[in-house]
Amino acid sequence: MDLPVALIEAELKEFETRFREAVKSQTPMLDRIMRYIVKRKGKQLRPMFVLLSARLSGPVNDSTYRAASMVEVLHTATLVHDDVVDDSAERRGFFSVYALWKNKISVLVGDYLLAKGLILSLEKNDYRILHILTDAVRQISEGELLQMEKARSLNLREDIYYEIIRSKTASLLASACSAGAWSVSQDEEVTEKMRLFGEYTGMAFQIKDDLFDYASENVGKPTGNDIKEKKLTLPLIYTLNRADKETRRKIIYIVKNNNRDRQKVNWVINEVEKAGGIDYAIAKMNEYKQAALDILHTFPESPYRQGLEDLVRYVTERKY
Repeated sequence: MDLPVALIEAELKEFETRFREAVKSQTPMLDRIMRYIVKRKGKQLRPMFVLLSARLSGPVNDSTYRAASMVEVLHTATLVHDDVVDDSAERRGFFSVYALWKNKISVLVGDYLLAKGLILSLEKNDYRILHILTDAVRQISEGELLQMEKARSLNLREDIYYEIIRSKTASLLASACSAGAWSVSQDEEVTEKMRLFGEYTGMAFQIKDDLFDYASENVGKPTGNDIKEKKLTLPLIYTLNRADKETRRKIIYIVKNNNRDRQKVNWVINEVEKAGGIDYAIAKMNEYKQAALDILHTFPESPYRQGLEDLVRYVTERKY
């Protein structure tokens, strides 16, 4: 499944120029770090969601480009902070900002990016878009803290898991789609529909990401990585809620105390497979995917609607 880049090729090029300009700094070290970040940017999924959500309602405008830049700036800020929180030396196959510049600078770089995101919208009075995106940042922080709190006890209900991923992952994708829609339509009903579309897509995206922990193929994410970090994902939660007392006790002990032991982690992964945890998670992912597509199909058929459908399928069928 390919990304629908050709549909918005000109808009993406314009976005890239504006994004580079948006993160520039007069401070030499900070500007050097910004250039390092820009060179190692990801697939730009979130800006694509902004641009295609806008194109559902009409031509992209300056407000749309600012929304796309703000989404990418805020997303980058959360990644820089995440690497500090997770003590992660790698990001997208390269050294992370945290690995190269350590704690203090990484935290300040993340703060700088958050401030730049706010300035982008305030300079042109994009108050509705500012509200949409700052609320997403609040939710991301709350989701991260909720996950940390629940990880200590390893006692996580399925509804709490959904609350965590809705806040941590889906909120930013929801805000990308709603900000894009608002930038062109100025219509609250359309904006809310696209927010829900983005939220459902984000939920499916995160469940797919969690499934990589149990994949046998090389998907770019180490198998058992979430278990090593004591993260309770949907396949494991399903298994724990259905395991007999002895198996449950053993799984929890391994996750808490032997999560670096490859053989024992593999045993946990096998138990999850046997219990049907992977199939259950795939079914839930497909439910969210279908809910997103159902919302999308309330809009008139167009190449841009098809482009968003392709994005939904990409995030649920990707191999890494």
